[in-house]
Amino acid sequence: MFSGSMVAIVTPMTVDGALDWPAWDRLLDFHMGEGTDGIVVAGTTGESPVLSLPEIAELTRRAVTRCRGKMKVMVGAGTNSTATTVQRTRELSKLGVDAVMLVTPYYNKPPQEGLYRHFLAAADASDAPIILYNVPKRTAVDLLPATVVRLASHPKIVAVKEANADLSRARELLATLPQGFSVLSGDDATAMDFMAVGARGVISVTGNVAPRRLHEACLAALRGDMATARAIDADLQLLHRDLFIEASPIPVKWAVARMGLIGNAIRLPLVELAPVHQETVARAMRAAGVTLEDQAA
Repeated sequence: MFSGSMVAIVTPMTVDGALDWPAWDRLLDFHMGEGTDGIVVAGTTGESPVLSLPEIAELTRRAVTRCRGKMKVMVGAGTNSTATTVQRTRELSKLGVDAVMLVTPYYNKPPQEGLYRHFLAAADASDAPIILYNVPKRTAVDLLPATVVRLASHPKIVAVKEANADLSRARELLATLPQGFSVLSGDDATAMDFMAVGARGVISVTGNVAPRRLHEACLAALRGDMATARAIDADLQLLHRDLFIEASPIPVKWAVARMGLIGNAIRLPLVELAPVHQETVARAMRAAGVTLEDQAA
């Protein structure tokens, strides 16, 4: 079962746009040391649209080698082409990952039957468990609970990341999905609300910046101590909000750079965080107890 505080990890890059392998090792070690329960390589936060398949595969191989037995490693393989998604799932699922995460096909707006067949084809090709990922605000398509229930009958499909702040969606999923199927929040600001009604954890952006506190909040929620979970989460609410002051992962990459873990580099068409927003993000980091380096990265 997938549970706890999982992080959609950023992808470190050098100023010329190359992947920064020493920084990748630092990030992995940082998360293992801070208690992160799992990472998603090449999610949206990891800039999946601008990573090549060989780059994603190498990021994944290195993460599996470094983290095996210490932290779950999941990899994003979803695209808006079923054929491409099947190919990526087939290749990446062979790398020893704990799961493959598949986002709903974006932009082309398939109906529910199209979503069902898309995910089924990818699951049939996978050597690893599948986590469905629904994020309607970014993809312009909504994977409805009834379709998730249909997909849950596939033995490889074991979890859904639901990035929908509507608590009624979590309740509907939890009431209709089979026992053992994990519902995970994909919305940091409402993750504790989701966990209060039975979700098993969160796949987080905030966890890039405050992984220890997020881990502690999830642990408290999983043992039913929602008072403690909400008290910890209260200190993270500014981060939950301000890490989206510009399109993610622009703010979170700037924040992780200010922590001294990576350089402040991002691939076009995204650009570095605008100076007008930098103090806002820094203030949210300080409110969460995060230490910033003196100089901007």
